[in-house]
Formats: sequence, C-alpha cells, structure tokens
Amino acid sequence: MNNDNILILGGSGFVGRSVCDKLVERSGGAGGQIVVPSRRPARAKHLQLLPTLRVEPADVHNATELQQLVRGVDAVINLVGVLHGSESEFKRVHVELPHKLADACRAAGVRRLVHVSALGVSDDAAPSRYLRSKAAGEAALKAANLDLTILRPSVMFGEHDRFTNLFASLQAVAPFVPLAGAQARFQPVWVQDVAAAIVRCLDLPSASGQTFECAGPEVFTLQQIVQMAGRWSGHERPVFGLPDALARAQALVLEWMPGTPLMSRDNLDSMRVPNVAGGQLPGLAALGIAASPMASVVPGYLSAGRGVARLDGWRARARRS
Repeated sequence: MNNDNILILGGSGFVGRSVCDKLVERSGGAGGQIVVPSRRPARAKHLQLLPTLRVEPADVHNATELQQLVRGVDAVINLVGVLHGSESEFKRVHVELPHKLADACRAAGVRRLVHVSALGVSDDAAPSRYLRSKAAGEAALKAANLDLTILRPSVMFGEHDRFTNLFASLQAVAPFVPLAGAQARFQPVWVQDVAAAIVRCLDLPSASGQTFECAGPEVFTLQQIVQMAGRWSGHERPVFGLPDALARAQALVLEWMPGTPLMSRDNLDSMRVPNVAGGQLPGLAALGIAASPMASVVPGYLSAGRGVARLDGWRARARRS
C-alpha cells in the first residue's frame, strides 16, 4: 500500500506539511504520487521539492475541480478546517466541502478517506459554531458509506503552530498577559504524532469505520500552557485570567481587528467544552503511537526564538488586510 496515489486536501497547512513529510518517507520517495491542491501554489513552496509530491493549482470548494482531483487516486486525506469565521464560512468549509468530497469520491469510485475533525464535536447542542459544523461534516461523510476513518485531535503544537509560538511571542513584547478562557482544559498533541496517526490509518484496514481521539499524555489549563510557553521561550510574564464579561469583550475587539483574529467569541464558546479525550474511543496508543509530552518538544523550537518571528508575520498580514 506504500505506492498508492494520495490526494491531500489542506496539505499546504500546518498539519499538512507534517503529513506530506511522513507520506514521502512512507513511500521511500518512489512509487505513487501525492497531490496537494492549492488555490495559491506559491504558498506551498515548502512542499514542492518533496519527491513524488505535486502541488496542483485548484479550488477544492469547486465541485467540478474536486471531482477531477479525486479521479485516479487510491485514498483522500481531508485536513481542511478553519478556527474563525461566520456561520456561512464554517458551513462552507466544515459541512459543504465534506458533502462535495463524498459525492466526488462516490463518482470516482474512491473508497478510502481519512478525515481530520476535532475533539469535542457534537450536534446542535454544542456551544459553538465551530463544533457544530465539525459534527455536521462528520455526519455527511459517515452517511456516504465510504471506508472512512475520522481523527479527532486536541489542540496541536509544533514548530510552525499558531498556538505555543503565539503565546511565546506575546510574552516577548508584553509586560503581562490578560487571558480569556484561562481555565479551559486541553490535552495538547504534537502535530507529528497526529501526522503519524493519519498515515498509519491508511495502512491499517481495521482503521476503516473507526474514530480515533488524538491527544497528548497530559491535560493542562490554557493558563498553564501560556505560562509554559513563556518560560520555555525565556519570556515568562504574569498571566491573568479574565472574567467572562471581559473575556467576551476582549474577543469582540480582536474579531474587529484586521487579519486573522487571535481570539473570537466562538473560540470562547468552544472552550466551554473540555478539549480532552473522553476515553470512550481508541486513541494514539491503538495505532501504536506513544504520544509525546509538550516538555519534550516545545522548548526546543521556542528557545530558538522563532515565536517572535511568528508574531511579526501576523502583524505584517494584519497590515496588508
């Protein structure tokens, strides 16, 4: 199965670059082809030198283009997702795209699909648009009668994340951090472990029809994570949790700022659901993967000072918006 043709939706993003690396490693640089569609191929330059990988100019939200992309592949990996947006944007990305993908797979006779969702997904009872839309996307794919595997990761950390890097960056320039959702609970998972799980699922027939929770070995509050990011980057600052009213006011202000918001009210609603494994579904261990603790990974890239560069990049994008 190591020489099959794989289509990766969202392959140029944070999770995608790790998945692409592991798929190339899996194939040994020969055999089948990995296709990563992108509306802006120039943003996928970091992938274009990988052997057996092709970046294809395409809009995956266009049903016709998506059907063309799916033809001739052996499996599809869907990593497309957004953390911020309007009701219509969440629906377009998390619900309508899975519907289009299911239709394209059925039309092309492609059975194997690995879909990355999120911990805490639920139906209409979920408190956030993000979680409700993720649940609706899962339901659309389950109804398609494909050989489907769903992975539900907690918040992911890694060298190129906008999570630990951002909190380290903020503490490099601010005297203190007023933090919304300070007591929200997370079970952070290394992006490389999630990527390994995705690739492992392709090679395990028994993974078809299953849902896996991808979580790290430890549970932290958001305040603890922010404090660790500051300490590991050498810029630890006091972190103060905000009461709910102030937290929502802060999120509203951030939503109106140009560029991708650092926090939104919908993010706060999502954090009302603990972002931790429920224990009722198989996890990384069931795939033979020992989850890496944050302390074994994060200090290495934060201590190198990459976080400040991440914040500078965010500022530049905000100015261009």
